[in-house]
Amino acid sequence: MKVISYNVNGIRAAFKKDFLEWLKTASPDILCIQESKAGKDQIDIKGFEEIGYKTYWYSAERKGYSGVGIAAKTTPNQIVYGCGIPEYDSEGRIIRADFEGFSVISVYVPSASNIERLDFKMQFCYDFLDYIKNLKKEIPNLIISGDFNICHEAIDIHDPVRLKDVSGFLPMEREWMTKFMQECELMDSFRFFNQEPDNYSWWSYRQNSRARNKGWRLDYHFVSNSMREKLTRGIILKEAVHSDHCPVLVEFQI
Repeated sequence: MKVISYNVNGIRAAFKKDFLEWLKTASPDILCIQESKAGKDQIDIKGFEEIGYKTYWYSAERKGYSGVGIAAKTTPNQIVYGCGIPEYDSEGRIIRADFEGFSVISVYVPSASNIERLDFKMQFCYDFLDYIKNLKKEIPNLIISGDFNICHEAIDIHDPVRLKDVSGFLPMEREWMTKFMQECELMDSFRFFNQEPDNYSWWSYRQNSRARNKGWRLDYHFVSNSMREKLTRGIILKEAVHSDHCPVLVEFQI
């Protein structure tokens, strides 16, 4: 089973860059999307269906902003929209698909361009931690996929010294991610397979950053420790260029 997570930075813009042809070739069993930036009525759902996917979307109330989705080849047993906290759900940040024996979550953690949004981001992170801890009592096998807007370790960012005071690599954000994995009994699936530097999933559009590989690893599949033995692969698909992010993949033997 292949699961791909992809911050598309606008699903309509991605479609104009042959996104569906890429998806057909990549052929994940489940695709988690972040930053759809579109209402359900603005998305080519029929295009997804024609290549074998049922899709589920949770859009932000604000037009052209945020939004998450899940596309799956197998119909989920249940779709859960949001986490029940209005200030997050109004921004379309969490959607969950329950399958037999496991659940998949597509999550888009807020970014922080100022102190007010940093406070909002950290509150979201700790509320999300509590949400996952409680959910694991009911569903122990979780795949939590998405753009977390945080680089966990120095290896995950191209210039850890210069960027240590920038949101996305702040000590409080990195400490939260460690706590999140420990308390929710999760593993970073990419680092399970790859301990090498220079592996990133987001590059600024400025200063030719992608060509120079001056990037950040912001996109993750966090997987329940109980599923460790089923993991077979975790890679970053940097050749896909529909967005300033690239997709990340995790594969299981199910």
